[in-house]
Amino acid sequence: MTALIKIPKAMKEVQTEIRKLVGSKKGTVNEDDIQNLPYLKAVVKETFRLYPPVPLLVPRETMHKSILEGYEIQPKTIIHVNSWAIARDPEYWENPEEFIPERFLNNNIDFKGQDFELLPFGAGRRGCPGIALGVATVELVLSNLLYAFDWELPCGMNIQDIDTDVLPGLTIYLYRIGEAKPLH
Repeated sequence: MTALIKIPKAMKEVQTEIRKLVGSKKGTVNEDDIQNLPYLKAVVKETFRLYPPVPLLVPRETMHKSILEGYEIQPKTIIHVNSWAIARDPEYWENPEEFIPERFLNNNIDFKGQDFELLPFGAGRRGCPGIALGVATVELVLSNLLYAFDWELPCGMNIQDIDTDVLPGLTIYLYRIGEAKPLH
């Protein structure tokens, strides 16, 4: 929602698409409607690209000796995949720091683990098992919020006041049994 509020043109376009498809008599967007909303799907993909649910994917372990970019990687090496950095790599994305849903309109890149330039949910056996439910929920909730309400900034606030910068990393607190203090 914040990214859409920051770019009113994108907000208007997705709302127009939803409201044109659903109309005023139906009242809500349902699962069947989502399939006919390509701009909404592009907004969701762009959101997952810029703001992945978890920036570092589940660690992996190499099975055999490999060479990558001239570096020798030994078997049993733990690899951390930074999906946040991949999704912002200028080698794959034009203007990678900008929220541009249109980049997904005439593009078959998807976030389900087959396209390695967009991996917000991981890939393969370590991919997120809840991806289908999570994405369906996000699409349905977002489409209904955009259908039912006209979103805008609070009075006196400017677009420049919105800070969408994120800090890369993953914080996990481990608790000792019987204590409420996080381990550092």
